[in-house]
Amino acid sequence: QVQLVESGGGLVQAGVSLRLSCAASGRTFSRYDMAWFRQAPGQERDVVAAIMWSGGSTYYADSVKGRFTISRDNAKNTGYLQMNSLKPEDTAVYYCAARLWVGYTKISREAHEYDYWGQGTQVTVSS
Repeated sequence: QVQLVESGGGLVQAGVSLRLSCAASGRTFSRYDMAWFRQAPGQERDVVAAIMWSGGSTYYADSVKGRFTISRDNAKNTGYLQMNSLKPEDTAVYYCAARLWVGYTKISREAHEYDYWGQGTQVTVSS
């Protein structure tokens, strides 16, 4: 198993940047695809961005393309979500998720396909 711990959330004004981190422990992080999801009150948990185990392929939701960047440092067992030009509609709890790579050729965007989750970090963007 792999344990995930998010950090970096907070209360910010619209237009500023935040960087979320996802620290992994327990297993070799480099063997896991990773994704960031978010969930606003009363809404479903939706994918924000995802990255394959190697970092060679990424996916972004349309709502964050051009503003958010997902990355990972396998040597540090850490994943990141750089969020620029934040908007009030980005307000949500952000979750880091991982799934063991077993030969997948595509990044998953589906929450149910990820086996490991962090506890979440709150991001609140005021207007």
